[in-house]
Amino acid sequence: MDRYLTTAEVAQRYRTADSTVRYWRHIGYGPKGVKIGRRVLYSEAELTRFEQRLAKQATSRDDWTLGA
Repeated sequence: MDRYLTTAEVAQRYRTADSTVRYWRHIGYGPKGVKIGRRVLYSEAELTRFEQRLAKQATSRDDWTLGA
């Protein structure tokens, strides 16, 4: 079974503020959270997908700048 992290735990994982994680959710950026009751939780699988998207974007950006 997948482990779920709180907003505070996600913020700690990415070394940012809780408010930043909430803002990311508000603008549709970052890992997708699931609202359970009054809390928003993030599955570790979703955090991994988010990190893979970031890595892919960084790689494609690096390829673009190298071609300039």
